[in-house]
Amino acid sequence: MPNELLFISGFIVFIFAMMAIDLGLFNKTDHAVGLKQAGIMSAVWVALALAFYVLLLRFGDLLHHVDSFAALQQINLQNFHQLKLDPHNFTGSLQLYRKNLALEFITGYVIEYSLSVDNIFVMVLIFTAFSVASRYYHKVLLWGIVGAVIMRFLFIFLGAALIAQFHWILYLFGAFLVYTGVMMFVNRNNEQKIDPDKHPVVRFASKYFAVHPKFEGGKFFVKIDGKKLLTPLFLVLLIIEVTDLVFAVDSIPAIFSVTKDPYIVFFSNIFAILGLRSMFFLLVNIIDKFRFLKIGLSALLTFIGLKMLAGKYVEHIGLTTFRSLIVIVGILAVSVAASLMFPKVETK
Repeated sequence: MPNELLFISGFIVFIFAMMAIDLGLFNKTDHAVGLKQAGIMSAVWVALALAFYVLLLRFGDLLHHVDSFAALQQINLQNFHQLKLDPHNFTGSLQLYRKNLALEFITGYVIEYSLSVDNIFVMVLIFTAFSVASRYYHKVLLWGIVGAVIMRFLFIFLGAALIAQFHWILYLFGAFLVYTGVMMFVNRNNEQKIDPDKHPVVRFASKYFAVHPKFEGGKFFVKIDGKKLLTPLFLVLLIIEVTDLVFAVDSIPAIFSVTKDPYIVFFSNIFAILGLRSMFFLLVNIIDKFRFLKIGLSALLTFIGLKMLAGKYVEHIGLTTFRSLIVIVGILAVSVAASLMFPKVETK
């Protein structure tokens, strides 16, 4: 347990230090993030995720302080890894465990990163509906991520505790993901709209808090006549947080289809969330070009849901974590390639 706390505490400190550097050193003034900066930011976060993959590949056993075959076997059963361990070859079994842990992380990361794209569609709608100036996007998204890290930490470890106590919950997760995937496909062409005045978050905040009627630059709060008021920019931040919570209901169960280790679920989730902000600035102007991406994401959710419903039979049919990763990447590659090869014809 001390090792686990040390590992995850170090991870959280590192993440918040990176965000503090980003907010304090590189963004002292509010400005619109350009394509070049977004590309660099995206490359850095992907590189960090790959570096973490290598770290798990080399030292993954330190996460749970696996120092004996008995400890390894216990972790294997506790997190439903179903690895074929050799009691006569601890070194080889440990290497197999590290490899599997790293593979689960990178697969979960790809799933979460992919599902985050759907989040971008909604974020664009939110910023547009509230007429937020582009130079404030970065600030809202960064503080939104701070809240998302905290909420997902609680959500993930609560989910892990429930799964450990009631394993059948995985089948509920699976059924929910299949339903979500099917509904995403059915509603893929429906035009989404956001009415700022009628949004539930706006109505709730207006009822219980004092809200300033107009933006005050990049301020979340403004003081008038000695009274602190919420600005519309803070309402946008609240809506982003609520939206992320809604998306977490889909994405977190999806990663539990890959691994039951709550730390790996958390690590892959957080790396993907951190990359979401920079990916937003990369895709914000071209997101509508990927016309088949919704279909790809619906197929992805349905596949993951069916995989969870299959339970222990997944291994019997040879659908290993690595093969699942190939299927996931394949679905995404086909949807992106099809979007580029068959672009939407603009009607006059």
